[in-house]
Formats: sequence, C-alpha cells, structure tokens
Amino acid sequence: MKLKSVLLDEKAVNRTLIRISHEIIERNKGIDELVLLGIKTRGYPLAKRIARYIKGIEGVDVPVGSVDITLYRDDLTKISEDLEIKNLDLGLEIKDKKIIIIDDVLYTCRTARAAIDAIMDVNRPRGIQLAVLIDRGHKELPIRADYVGKNIPTSKNEVIAVSLKEIDGEDSGKYLINR
Repeated sequence: MKLKSVLLDEKAVNRTLIRISHEIIERNKGIDELVLLGIKTRGYPLAKRIARYIKGIEGVDVPVGSVDITLYRDDLTKISEDLEIKNLDLGLEIKDKKIIIIDDVLYTCRTARAAIDAIMDVNRPRGIQLAVLIDRGHKELPIRADYVGKNIPTSKNEVIAVSLKEIDGEDSGKYLINR
C-alpha cells in the first residue's frame, strides 16, 4: 500500500468528533434516552470519545456500549451450529432508546447492516442513527450515515485506514492506494 495522503491528523480527528458530538445533541434536541454503541474495534473508542465530548457540552454522561457484529456478517462462509447468537448482550438497556451506532469508516454498509441486525436481536430501540468518521462511498445497501466526519470518494483499489490512539498509538485517517 502506498500513502496517497493524510486525511485527518490528531487535531482534525478531535475537531471532527467534537463537531459530530454537537450535531448529535442538536439533531436529538438534547441527550434524553440516547445510547452510543461503537462497532468493535475502532467504533467503540470513537463512541467513548464522543460521549466525553457530549458530557463536556451537556454535563451529563451518555451510556456507551459496543456491538460485536462478527456473527452477523453476511460474508461468513460457515457458522457453527453450536453458536448461539440469541443471547447477545450489548451491556446496556436499549429498549425505547435512541441508538447512535458509531464506526470509523463507512464503505459497503454491510457492517452497519450487521450492527442493526445485532441491535434488533436484543430489543427494539426507538430509533437508530449512524455516525462515521469517514464515508468513502461504494454503498451496496440503502444505508446512509446521519453524521459524517469527512466524505472521501474513493476507487475500489484505494483504502481508507483509520488509526486511533487507544488501539494503534496515534490518531489519523490515511488514504492509501493498493499497488
């Protein structure tokens, strides 16, 4: 992979998450009944950061959980019959809550769909919204993000790589070309 450009540095990631936090508060007319669910792996630390920014703005903690979509992926070739996905636990009560799913990159929308499926298997929320740091296009499903940090149209041989301090030791969004 060859680096085409750095889309977001540490300061840009933080500014973007602060803006998304304000947009979430504004669109939802506050934070009542709001729950943030980060898609594992990088969506969860993003959700925790957004919750910190919302607390700084509103002075109230927003519940944060994570959703593991591994068993809900539609590209698994074989799932063992022994796996039981009906007992999925998000660690939070979501019934009648406004859920914000958070992820790093939106590409085909299959990950977002899997997260929605996992959430709906647990209980029925009042509504589900989607926040992403980067939307790179190439949707295969009729899903769009409600909150987007940056739109970056890409070709299929290009890659967007998000790095986060909590996982990778740095905050960045990089545009790579597969060569």
